[in-house]
Amino acid sequence: MSTIRITKQFNFETGHALYGYDGKCKNVHGHSYKLSVTVTGTPIDDNTNVKFGMVIDFGDLKKIVNEEIVDLFDHATVFNKNTPHVELAHELQKRGHHVILVDYQPTSEMMVIDFAKKIKKRLPENIKLHSIKLQETDTSFAEWFASEN
Repeated sequence: MSTIRITKQFNFETGHALYGYDGKCKNVHGHSYKLSVTVTGTPIDDNTNVKFGMVIDFGDLKKIVNEEIVDLFDHATVFNKNTPHVELAHELQKRGHHVILVDYQPTSEMMVIDFAKKIKKRLPENIKLHSIKLQETDTSFAEWFASEN
C-alpha cells in the first residue's frame, strides 16, 4: 500500500512580543496565523474498519491540533517567561487576559518547533508528522520538516 500525505489547515489569532528585538515586533502585536499540519501514513485497508481508506480521520487530526495548539493559542498573548515581559504578562493575567508563558522567544520559527513536539506525542503510532507550516502574514511563514529534524 502507498504512503500518503494528508494536510489539515487551521486558523487562530495570537498576540506576542519579541523581547530584545530591534524592530517593531518588540511591541505587543498580533497575527492571524494559518497553520498547516501534514502527516503521513498508509490508508487503512481493513474494509470492516469504519475508517477504511483513511490515513487518519481528518476529525481525529483536528481534535489533536485543536487541543494541543489552536484552543490554547487562539486569542492569547504569548511571552517568553525568561524576559522582563513577564511583568506585563502577570499584569495582563491579573486583569483576566489569556496569557501563555513559554520558555522560548515566541517567533514563528520557535513556535513550529514547539507545535511539532506537541503534535508528535499525540499522533497514533502508525502516523508520522511530516511537516508544519505556520504563516503569520500573507508573505511570511516558518516551516518544520521531519526529514530535517
